[in-house]
Amino acid sequence: MSLTFTLIQTDLVWEDIDANLSLLEEKINAISEKTEVIVLPEMFSTGFSMNPEKVAETMEGKALQWMKRVAIGKRVILTGSLAIKEKEYYYNRLIWMLPNGQYSYYDKRHLFAFAGEDNHYTPGSKRLIAQVKGWKINLQICYDLRFPVWARQQPTDELEAEYDILLYVANWPERRSLAWKTLLTARAIENQCVVIGVNRVGNDGNNIYHSGDSMLINPLGETIYTKANEADTYTFTLEKENLLSVRKQLPFLKDADGFILKRFTT
Repeated sequence: MSLTFTLIQTDLVWEDIDANLSLLEEKINAISEKTEVIVLPEMFSTGFSMNPEKVAETMEGKALQWMKRVAIGKRVILTGSLAIKEKEYYYNRLIWMLPNGQYSYYDKRHLFAFAGEDNHYTPGSKRLIAQVKGWKINLQICYDLRFPVWARQQPTDELEAEYDILLYVANWPERRSLAWKTLLTARAIENQCVVIGVNRVGNDGNNIYHSGDSMLINPLGETIYTKANEADTYTFTLEKENLLSVRKQLPFLKDADGFILKRFTT
């Protein structure tokens, strides 16, 4: 079972939805390889803005409608997070848009209080594990990376892994890039999964620089791809047999501690 991804590491235009959607559509149209899942950074339509009153859209807004149009037109899954308004609340919401225009979503659980995200957005309460062509993908956002319990495999009664791929979309600053790269690697090793991290590059509206360092890491913790300090579009194919072979040779997940992940209320 194979699955092909394209990661788009890009600069973002601060709080300008139209400019970002135009920029990203240009990059998507330039993809020459056949691909099945296209991954965009966190808050790809606005940058990591703490002005949701200004930039957030509803689930009927132009950014989500754009995702639907592109996913249907390109016959791909398109994912990335948006600033979303729902009733009187704001969410940092990852959208998993299918080629038929249907979608699921994950609301960022761990809000980055250091930057005041918790003062503007509402945390999510449950994980989203998507399924594609026999692969299970755990979808998370940026600061979630610092909390390993939220990503920890919870094997089924048959001791099968809960998921195969752990995917993070991010706006992770260059000044903490060592933590980004180290924790992505740790998540791959401890969960015996493929880890994908897609980050932005460039300065944001607060003059905070992002070096990108988007990564693809195999379940042994080996870096297959990374790129720093420049925009990049990278396409690759994963083979399920390679992952299953690692788990069979090194059956560590069956020795993991049992636990119940509390479902938080908001």
